[in-house]
Amino acid sequence: MKANFLRAAVAATLALAWAAATHGQSTPASDIKTVVKEDAKTVGHAVAHSARTVGHEVADKTRTARDTIRDDSKKAGHAVAHSARTVGKTAKDGAERVKTTVTRKSDEPPSKD
Repeated sequence: MKANFLRAAVAATLALAWAAATHGQSTPASDIKTVVKEDAKTVGHAVAHSARTVGHEVADKTRTARDTIRDDSKKAGHAVAHSARTVGKTAKDGAERVKTTVTRKSDEPPSKD
């Protein structure tokens, strides 16, 4: 992937150098500017196209890993939520048992003070 980008960059550099050398010998300075500008634009488009192609290749190759990670993460999240619910329910039940044990009503009527 980096090799494709590197090849495109080297090709662009060589194309610009060759264009400047060949056109610089036979054309006036203003025409050289135009030719170099057009060549640079063409090379820029080629580099952008290569970078886009490499980016799409990387995305395609990492798609399965991304999906696996997403699914595993989802499973882990569900497991944590289930455990938290279980712990919360157990704590609630234990607290209710303690509360009923501590606050039992006695058989005696309440005192009037």
